[in-house]
This record gives sequence, C-alpha cells and structure tokens, in this order.
Amino acid sequence: MEVFEEDIKEIINNFDMLVFKDKTVLITGATGLIGKICTLSLLQSDTKVVALVRNREKAQKIFSDDKNLEFLVQDINSPINTDRKVDYIIHCASTTSSSDFVQKPVETIYTALNGTRNVLEFAKRRGKYLEGMVYLSSLEVYGKTENEQIKEEDLGYIDILTPRSSYSEGKRMSETMCISYAQEYNVPVKIARLAQTFGAGVSKDDNRVFAQFAKSVINNENIILHTKGETKRNYCYTTDAVRGIFTILTKGEKNQAYNVANKNTYISIADMAKLLENENTKVVYEIDDKERGYNPTIKICLDSTKLEQLGWSPKIDLPKMFERTIADLKNSGNL
Repeated sequence: MEVFEEDIKEIINNFDMLVFKDKTVLITGATGLIGKICTLSLLQSDTKVVALVRNREKAQKIFSDDKNLEFLVQDINSPINTDRKVDYIIHCASTTSSSDFVQKPVETIYTALNGTRNVLEFAKRRGKYLEGMVYLSSLEVYGKTENEQIKEEDLGYIDILTPRSSYSEGKRMSETMCISYAQEYNVPVKIARLAQTFGAGVSKDDNRVFAQFAKSVINNENIILHTKGETKRNYCYTTDAVRGIFTILTKGEKNQAYNVANKNTYISIADMAKLLENENTKVVYEIDDKERGYNPTIKICLDSTKLEQLGWSPKIDLPKMFERTIADLKNSGNL
C-alpha cells in the first residue's frame, strides 16, 4: 500500500468517523493538500462531500468517480452558487504561495476576505441546520511574540506596512469575520490555527521550505539556504492535522480558536535542514537580499493543549514526517 493511501487509512482508523454518518460536508479548496485529504477520508467513510474547486479537470484527476462526491466548480471569490443542504463546512481555500504574498498582496487579501465572507454567507443561509464550520487559519496570525510557547490568546506584532503581511493580516481579519458571524448570525464556526503542515500528498509544485528540502534529498542535491535559517517553529503531519480539524469541527466550541501543531517538532529551519543531511545532500548557505516572500524571523512553538483537551494528540514526529513525504514524492512520480 502506498504512503498516501496508508495515511487515509490512518485517519479513518484513529478518528470516530461515525459522527459524519448520513451527513454532507462542504469542503472549499478541496484539491489543496489538506482539502483533498479531508475529502478522501470522508468519502472512504461513506460521507457525502460537496467539493468546491476551481478546476474540474484537476479535481477529476485527484478524485475517482464516487456516488457521494459532488463538484461545485467556481472561484471562492464569487458567492457560493448552490442551495445544496450541508451539515458541516471545512473552509480550506486560501492563497498559500509565499511569493504571491509579496507579488500579489492585493489578491492575497481579497481571496482571504471575499472567500471567507462568501463561505460565511452560505453558512448563514443554512441557518440552524448547519452543525459546524471550521475556518483554517495559520500560525502566522501570531506575528512576532515575546514568548516562544504560544497559546491561543498570545497574539503578537505584525508590521502592517509590509506587503508580506497581506497573508497574516488577511487571516487575522478572516478570523474576526468568523467570530462576528458567529455572534451576530449564530453561525457555529470554530477556528483551526495550523502550524506549517506537510506529508504525503504534497504537490511537486509546492515551494514551501519543507518541499524544497524534500526535493533536494530526492535529487541528491544540496539544500540551499538563503537566510541564516534562524526562524524556529513547530510543524504538523497532514494526518494529525486532519484529525485535529475533524475534532475541532465536531467537538470544538463555537467562537473559539485551536492551535493544531506537534509541540515536539519545534526546530529552526537551519537545524531542520541539517536533520536531512547525508552523503549526497549538504546544507549550503547562499545568503542574499533578494525578496523571496519569506516571513520575518520568528520563534513560535504553538501550544496545542487546548485541542488535546478535546481528545486529540499528534502521532508523527519530524523525521517520520520527512520520511513519509519523501517516500510519497518518489512513489507517486511527483517530481
């Protein structure tokens, strides 16, 4: 069995999927990394899924024909064009490319705000029949903080006069929008603040740091660092993240945010690169001033105690995360 298929089985075997029995779940950004794993896990549990996607052809390549799957083909920036009755919503759609945060900051902001507003308006129309909604936020909402161990209330400083903040501020405002709809219209929305998440299923086109490192190892190339790699944070494997999202969706409190991270993976980018060194792959520093869309240097270890109190716990450590990601990239011919 291939790694990605094993991961789907792991989710199903370690989360009580019966909670979704006879339910319908709307998933935005369903062809993205987290969205597709949520979708496939639910479909294999015989749950109906409405997958909001921009490209039907791409979606059909990812998902085989399934009587429980319905595509809703549209841009998230447009009002959701369906009267389909759904019980749960998982809002994954987002700009994720760091270069876009700098090169297309206006689009980054409007995708966050318009997209989230459209989902919330749909949720409002669903009214009392909607059992739960999760908005996927990010560790970037915390900005620069005084403490390294970060709980949900420990928000720090974000420089709003930097275009790179388009993503962070977009996520912050979207969270406030979620809580506002919950307060004013009783939308049962909860927030999942994800650490950087990766694993089997990562696209060959993904250019985030973990993907660059994994591809360097596979290609027997050196890992090139363009900074000192001092940013320090923790991570989360995809299966752990999806179980966390399902837990928040079904057990979390409305109006609350939950960190989703493996606190035991706290490491600097430089040390993470060194973790992957072998006889064919070495860490090489080529520091320059080129604008690459990198986040300012931060040290953030998300504390997931609040989520753990709902019964969730992470299972995959950092070496295993890379092992499974690299194996999947090799097996799937994703390079």
